[in-house]
Amino acid sequence: MRAPALLVLSGLALGAAACAGVEPAPPAASPLSAPATAPAPIENYDWLFFEEGDEASLGFGLDESDDVWLDLDCRRGSGRLVLVAPAGPDAPRLVRLEAGGERAAYRAEVEASELHEGVFLIADAPTADPVFQRFRALGWMTIEQEGEAHAMVPHPGSAARIERFFAFCG
Repeated sequence: MRAPALLVLSGLALGAAACAGVEPAPPAASPLSAPATAPAPIENYDWLFFEEGDEASLGFGLDESDDVWLDLDCRRGSGRLVLVAPAGPDAPRLVRLEAGGERAAYRAEVEASELHEGVFLIADAPTADPVFQRFRALGWMTIEQEGEAHAMVPHPGSAARIERFFAFCG
Protein backbone atom coordinates (compact mmCIF):
# COMPACT_ATOMS: atom_id res chain seq x y z
CA MET A 1 0.00 0.00 0.00
CA ARG A 2 1.40 3.42 -0.83
CA ALA A 3 2.20 5.83 2.00
CA PRO A 4 -0.66 8.28 1.27
CA ALA A 5 -3.20 5.44 1.26
CA LEU A 6 -1.86 4.22 4.61
CA LEU A 7 -2.16 7.70 6.08
CA VAL A 8 -5.75 7.96 4.83
CA LEU A 9 -6.50 4.64 6.52
CA SER A 10 -4.77 6.01 9.61
CA GLY A 11 -7.10 8.98 9.71
CA LEU A 12 -10.14 6.73 9.45
CA ALA A 13 -8.70 4.38 12.00
CA LEU A 14 -7.85 6.98 14.63
CA GLY A 15 -11.48 8.04 14.93
CA ALA A 16 -12.91 4.53 15.08
CA ALA A 17 -10.28 3.03 17.35
CA ALA A 18 -11.10 5.19 20.35
CA CYS A 19 -13.91 2.76 21.27
CA ALA A 20 -11.99 -0.45 20.59
CA GLY A 21 -10.39 -2.53 23.34
CA VAL A 22 -8.58 -5.73 24.08
CA GLU A 23 -10.17 -9.06 24.89
CA PRO A 24 -8.57 -11.98 26.70
CA ALA A 25 -6.07 -13.96 24.69
CA PRO A 26 -7.43 -16.89 22.68
CA PRO A 27 -7.08 -20.35 24.25
CA ALA A 28 -3.86 -22.33 23.84
CA ALA A 29 -5.41 -24.45 21.06
CA SER A 30 -5.70 -21.35 18.86
CA PRO A 31 -4.51 -21.58 15.26
CA LEU A 32 -2.17 -18.75 16.23
CA SER A 33 0.21 -21.16 17.95
CA ALA A 34 3.51 -20.28 16.33
CA PRO A 35 6.66 -22.29 15.81
CA ALA A 36 9.65 -21.42 18.02
CA THR A 37 11.70 -20.19 15.06
CA ALA A 38 10.72 -17.74 12.37
CA PRO A 39 9.20 -19.20 9.23
CA ALA A 40 10.62 -18.17 5.88
CA PRO A 41 9.64 -14.77 4.51
CA ILE A 42 6.96 -14.74 1.81
CA GLU A 43 8.20 -13.71 -1.62
CA ASN A 44 7.40 -10.04 -2.37
CA TYR A 45 5.67 -9.50 1.02
CA ASP A 46 7.48 -7.53 3.70
CA TRP A 47 7.16 -5.02 6.54
CA LEU A 48 6.98 -1.55 4.98
CA PHE A 49 7.64 1.61 7.01
CA PHE A 50 6.34 5.09 6.17
CA GLU A 51 6.84 8.27 8.14
CA GLU A 52 5.24 11.63 7.45
CA GLY A 53 5.48 14.42 10.01
CA ASP A 54 4.19 13.16 13.35
CA GLU A 55 2.56 10.02 11.93
CA ALA A 56 4.07 6.69 10.97
CA SER A 57 2.84 3.42 9.54
CA LEU A 58 4.24 -0.09 9.54
CA GLY A 59 2.37 -2.43 7.25
CA PHE A 60 2.89 -6.00 6.17
CA GLY A 61 2.05 -6.47 2.54
CA LEU A 62 3.01 -6.24 -1.07
CA ASP A 63 4.95 -3.03 -1.81
CA GLU A 64 3.27 -0.48 -4.08
CA SER A 65 -0.13 -2.15 -3.76
CA ASP A 66 -3.23 -2.25 -1.59
CA ASP A 67 -2.50 -5.89 -0.66
CA VAL A 68 -1.81 -5.38 3.07
CA TRP A 69 -2.48 -8.01 5.77
CA LEU A 70 -1.98 -5.67 8.71
CA ASP A 71 -1.24 -1.99 9.11
CA LEU A 72 0.00 -0.48 12.37
CA ASP A 73 -0.27 3.31 12.64
CA CYS A 74 0.80 5.73 15.35
CA ARG A 75 1.51 9.32 16.27
CA ARG A 76 5.07 10.16 17.33
CA GLY A 77 5.72 9.28 20.98
CA SER A 78 2.06 8.37 21.67
CA GLY A 79 2.66 4.83 22.92
CA ARG A 80 -0.55 3.87 21.09
CA LEU A 81 -1.19 1.91 17.90
CA VAL A 82 -4.09 1.77 15.52
CA LEU A 83 -4.39 -1.66 13.91
CA VAL A 84 -6.05 -1.94 10.51
CA ALA A 85 -6.69 -5.37 8.98
CA PRO A 86 -8.81 -6.37 5.99
CA ALA A 87 -11.48 -8.97 6.67
CA GLY A 88 -14.45 -10.63 5.06
CA PRO A 89 -17.85 -9.04 5.67
CA ASP A 90 -18.86 -11.74 8.19
CA ALA A 91 -15.53 -12.00 10.02
CA PRO A 92 -15.48 -11.75 13.82
CA ARG A 93 -14.82 -8.19 14.95
CA LEU A 94 -11.41 -9.08 16.38
CA VAL A 95 -7.82 -8.58 15.29
CA ARG A 96 -5.96 -11.65 16.61
CA LEU A 97 -2.17 -11.52 16.84
CA GLU A 98 0.58 -13.77 18.20
CA ALA A 99 4.32 -13.26 18.61
CA GLY A 100 6.59 -15.76 20.32
CA GLY A 101 3.83 -17.21 22.48
CA GLU A 102 2.30 -13.83 23.42
CA ARG A 103 -1.29 -13.62 22.15
CA ALA A 104 -3.84 -10.83 21.97
CA ALA A 105 -7.29 -10.38 20.48
CA TYR A 106 -8.34 -6.77 20.00
CA ARG A 107 -11.99 -5.80 19.63
CA ALA A 108 -12.38 -3.88 16.41
CA GLU A 109 -14.66 -1.33 14.87
CA VAL A 110 -15.63 -1.94 11.25
CA GLU A 111 -15.17 0.38 8.28
CA ALA A 112 -16.49 -0.43 4.81
CA SER A 113 -13.75 -1.13 2.30
CA GLU A 114 -13.53 0.35 -1.15
CA LEU A 115 -10.36 -1.67 -1.81
CA HIS A 116 -11.71 -5.20 -1.49
CA GLU A 117 -14.91 -7.15 -0.93
CA GLY A 118 -15.21 -6.94 2.82
CA VAL A 119 -14.38 -4.54 5.61
CA PHE A 120 -11.46 -3.12 7.54
CA LEU A 121 -11.18 -4.10 11.18
CA ILE A 122 -9.83 -1.16 13.17
CA ALA A 123 -8.57 -1.54 16.73
CA ASP A 124 -6.54 0.43 19.24
CA ALA A 125 -3.70 -0.96 21.38
CA PRO A 126 -0.80 0.24 23.51
CA THR A 127 2.71 -0.34 22.14
CA ALA A 128 3.57 -1.79 25.57
CA ASP A 129 1.26 -4.80 25.13
CA PRO A 130 3.29 -8.03 25.43
CA VAL A 131 2.42 -9.18 21.90
CA PHE A 132 3.95 -6.01 20.41
CA GLN A 133 7.00 -6.11 22.67
CA ARG A 134 7.60 -9.73 21.63
CA PHE A 135 7.07 -8.80 17.96
CA ARG A 136 9.58 -5.99 18.38
CA ALA A 137 12.13 -8.44 19.82
CA LEU A 138 11.49 -11.27 17.32
CA GLY A 139 10.83 -9.21 14.20
CA TRP A 140 7.82 -11.27 13.11
CA MET A 141 4.32 -12.21 14.25
CA THR A 142 1.23 -13.99 13.03
CA ILE A 143 -2.28 -12.76 12.34
CA GLU A 144 -5.35 -14.94 12.28
CA GLN A 145 -7.58 -14.29 9.29
CA GLU A 146 -10.62 -16.45 8.61
CA GLY A 147 -9.47 -19.11 11.07
CA GLU A 148 -5.96 -19.47 9.63
CA ALA A 149 -2.70 -18.12 11.03
CA HIS A 150 -0.48 -16.20 8.63
CA ALA A 151 3.14 -15.45 9.55
CA MET A 152 4.32 -11.94 8.73
CA VAL A 153 8.09 -12.31 8.47
CA PRO A 154 10.53 -9.63 7.29
CA HIS A 155 13.05 -10.26 4.55
CA PRO A 156 16.73 -9.97 5.44
CA GLY A 157 17.65 -6.33 5.86
CA SER A 158 14.14 -5.03 6.54
CA ALA A 159 13.70 -6.08 10.20
CA ALA A 160 15.23 -2.74 11.28
CA ARG A 161 12.04 -1.05 10.04
CA ILE A 162 10.14 -2.66 12.92
CA GLU A 163 12.45 -1.18 15.56
CA ARG A 164 12.41 2.19 13.81
CA PHE A 165 8.60 2.20 13.90
CA PHE A 166 8.35 1.33 17.60
CA ALA A 167 11.06 3.87 18.50
CA PHE A 168 9.00 6.49 16.64
CA CYS A 169 5.74 5.51 18.37
CA GLY A 170 7.14 5.34 21.89
